[in-house]
Amino acid sequence: MSRPPVPGEARLRRFLAAHPLWSALAGGLLLASALPPVFFLPGLVGLALLLHLSRHATSGRQALLRGWLFGIGFFLAGLYWVGIAFFADAQRFGVFAVPAVALLVGVLAIGPAVIALLTHWTRGLSPSLHAALFALLWAASELLRGDWGLRFPWNPIAVVWAASDATLQPVAWIGTTGLGLLTVFAAALPVMWLENGAQRRIPALALLGFPLLLLAAGSWRLAGDAPLPAELKRVRVVQANIAQHHKWDPDKQLDWFRRHLALSRRDWPDPPPDLVVWPESAVPYAVDRPEVREALASAIPEGAYLAFGADRYAEIDGRPDLTNSLYLLDSRGEVLDRYDKVDLVPFGEFLPFRTVLSRIGFKKLTAGTVDFRPGSGRRTLAAPGIPPFSPLICYEAAFPGRATDGSDHARLLINITNDAWFGRSSGPYQHFAMARMRAAETGLPLVRAANTGISAVVDGFGRVRASLPLMTTGVIDTTLPTAIAPPPIARFPALAWLSVLIVGFVSLLVDLFTRSATTSRRTGQPAVDPRRPG
Repeated sequence: MSRPPVPGEARLRRFLAAHPLWSALAGGLLLASALPPVFFLPGLVGLALLLHLSRHATSGRQALLRGWLFGIGFFLAGLYWVGIAFFADAQRFGVFAVPAVALLVGVLAIGPAVIALLTHWTRGLSPSLHAALFALLWAASELLRGDWGLRFPWNPIAVVWAASDATLQPVAWIGTTGLGLLTVFAAALPVMWLENGAQRRIPALALLGFPLLLLAAGSWRLAGDAPLPAELKRVRVVQANIAQHHKWDPDKQLDWFRRHLALSRRDWPDPPPDLVVWPESAVPYAVDRPEVREALASAIPEGAYLAFGADRYAEIDGRPDLTNSLYLLDSRGEVLDRYDKVDLVPFGEFLPFRTVLSRIGFKKLTAGTVDFRPGSGRRTLAAPGIPPFSPLICYEAAFPGRATDGSDHARLLINITNDAWFGRSSGPYQHFAMARMRAAETGLPLVRAANTGISAVVDGFGRVRASLPLMTTGVIDTTLPTAIAPPPIARFPALAWLSVLIVGFVSLLVDLFTRSATTSRRTGQPAVDPRRPG
């Protein structure tokens, strides 16, 4: 027999039917509450709400609108802080803040809109298979938003599990995409059961079971903590805490440069650091100037190194060449290597469709009119006495599966960033959570230097070993964690597809069980013959 109706549930369904558009918007906002820094995990129910509203739309156009409004709520609550960047130079760019955020959110919301439309068209599928399709569509939309299309991988749904060290660990087995796929499926399947007459305890157990499973699996992995043997190295991370609207003030650039130098020299521990790390764009001068390198060398202990961010400008064949770079400098002031940022930020470091947009007044937010040039690819930088490391400049830490050059030579990740653009908002917390995911999926420790925070040292399990909070000035002095054995997803990237097999197997199993139970209720016979042993 079907479960008896529940008055509260009936009222909820009537409300959703009477106010589907407001409900869709609220569902997106609810889902965004699960993102960092709030981590309200019950907000994942917002996914189930999108599925319900898509299934019960009366037309494809109605489903499309509901999905788009859901996306508006989700991306607006998750990315509102993008508008703060425009007020770093309010006189020139402040007027673009609202239109830019509206355009970004409106475009990204097309993803949930298409998901809702396809979900509506396939509503004739069995409940479990429909939940599986919904999860696959969401995973595909994230891939299209990231590496496959827009190259904006921010806030994958799997980032909600950065709420704890234990629940973060599954990214080491199935990656960000795989964990996201299972998350959406786990949120959608119980609602499909409810809609098809399952006893209430079954969906409730399913909703609780998935987080508990992640927690148990992650705790088991952390209990087997076994870092690879390595010589202990010390690192100093500098967080100068310079507000973005002051950072490029020509009258204050020398003061900011001196602040980094003073923090680097201050009270060196015994033994002194082997590596000092400054944030993105910390040096406002050309590094090829001898006096600049001499000043930098004064901040480096003998035999140690400085990794720092600086813009590099040159002319090649009469054309300007500008890169956002990380330099590695030794204590003699010699540049040992340089990495040029590969994944540039649209409108921040280059103006897309420049020929058209520049004519209607659009500009990139960073100083100057020249676009940055992307580097040739990820690289591993090395020097005697420190672990070879993979640089990630700012935005690059958001891309899953691309934290290294794939050579297996890196033993450390160094992420330098300037999140001062986004003030005291959720943006820096989201950025830090995704950087931790890169450590967990590679097994490599992470050193993160952020201008205004969050600076941190993270081990190969994604656990924070030392950190400086947002909007503080100071340094981190600590020992570098050693790398752990490469996790399964780093050795076999195809393991991400394991989640697809899991979702398919579970949905088919549930579908068979549901069909069997339904047939039993119709015939009045038990699904299993009680006379049969076992």
